[in-house]
Amino acid sequence: YAYDPGTNLIYFGTGNPAPWNETMRPGDNKWTMTIFGRDADTGEAKFGYQKTPHDEWDYAGVNVMMLSNQKDKDGKDRKLLTHPDRNGIVYTLDRTDGSLVSANKIDDTVNVFKSVDLKTGQPVRDPEYGTRMDHLAKDICPSAMGYHNQGHDSYDPERKLFFMGINHICMD
Repeated sequence: YAYDPGTNLIYFGTGNPAPWNETMRPGDNKWTMTIFGRDADTGEAKFGYQKTPHDEWDYAGVNVMMLSNQKDKDGKDRKLLTHPDRNGIVYTLDRTDGSLVSANKIDDTVNVFKSVDLKTGQPVRDPEYGTRMDHLAKDICPSAMGYHNQGHDSYDPERKLFFMGINHICMD
């Protein structure tokens, strides 16, 4: 969890859907794999951004939420939330409204997604690395352990750098 007294929001991620057999649970499995911003006084959800709709790899999205204040490309100060996810994508949201600012692969070996569409916020899946019952996927990167798991990370506001531990493990 993270808390911003300026917005009075608590930020947290939700885990993966079950059962892992993706053919048994059609649809996006709404509210799983989601970053929430909730009012600290009322608990009301102010926003929810789902990172991995219909997660079929066990990328439980409960990792750290790092808060920072940074200037955007136009020099405007923004309140940001950065979340390195087990799915191999580092997400940055505007923490006042949950809008997606960026979504970048941790490195080029992430192959379950080709990219994340910044307009829709949806990941563009590569079907070769899906876990369908009629398909044996090989070298799925990242593995269920994730490229970033539940380790602790930090942000250095003076250097404007994030520090995080990364795993490079793939799976069949």
